[in-house]
Amino acid sequence: MEKISYKLEVFEGPMDLLLHLITKHKLNIYDIPIMELVEQYTDYIRRMKEADMEVASEFLEMAARLVYIKTVSLLPADPQGQELKQELTGELLEYRDCKLMAQKLSEQTDGFLRFTRQAAQFPEDHAYRRLHEPEELYRAYLAAAGRGRRFLPPPAEAFSGIVAHKIVSVSSRIFFILKRLVRSARGSFIGFFTSATSRSEMVATFLAMLELVKDRRIEIDGDGDQAQVALVRKGEVRDER
Repeated sequence: MEKISYKLEVFEGPMDLLLHLITKHKLNIYDIPIMELVEQYTDYIRRMKEADMEVASEFLEMAARLVYIKTVSLLPADPQGQELKQELTGELLEYRDCKLMAQKLSEQTDGFLRFTRQAAQFPEDHAYRRLHEPEELYRAYLAAAGRGRRFLPPPAEAFSGIVAHKIVSVSSRIFFILKRLVRSARGSFIGFFTSATSRSEMVATFLAMLELVKDRRIEIDGDGDQAQVALVRKGEVRDER
């Protein structure tokens, strides 16, 4: 059996399709029979898909909207269905009027005569003939120079307060302390800080000592300037203090 073929019209949007269906089936736009319109609209969308036509999302959104209006209209004593149908009617009337006006304007402009010509050619003249006072030129130069400087990278001095101080890690100071104690086994507590060149290095050294004491790798004996730091060797027994 030969398959029936038909040509589907292309519409600018869902409102255009709804107006087409209302006109074709002679429906009352002021009192739309929503049940009948939903069936006709969804049937057209189905035929568009069967014809491998790309269905825009706005057509599917209108289909969902019509189904929702139909569902609400079936509920007894629910004014929302009538309100939604009136809202749709208002949008359709507004779209119809705009479409009619656009058609009339298009018909009126079809008879207009249009004249075109090639662009006129003018001789190039790069001479600058305006006169300026010296002060005006000086201000213009300063303004241009200022704009130019804004595109240059900032000087190194601008970062002196941020990157001038060396950041010292605690792990590096742990290595420093252990290296000294491996050579001499004991050392003055104050002596580990005398070579520090910054506050960051001093703080990192102190934190490193606390970490080593916590891990029982060093011991600190004495108070004040007499405090001594001793390395705890493996297998060596120390009294708990």
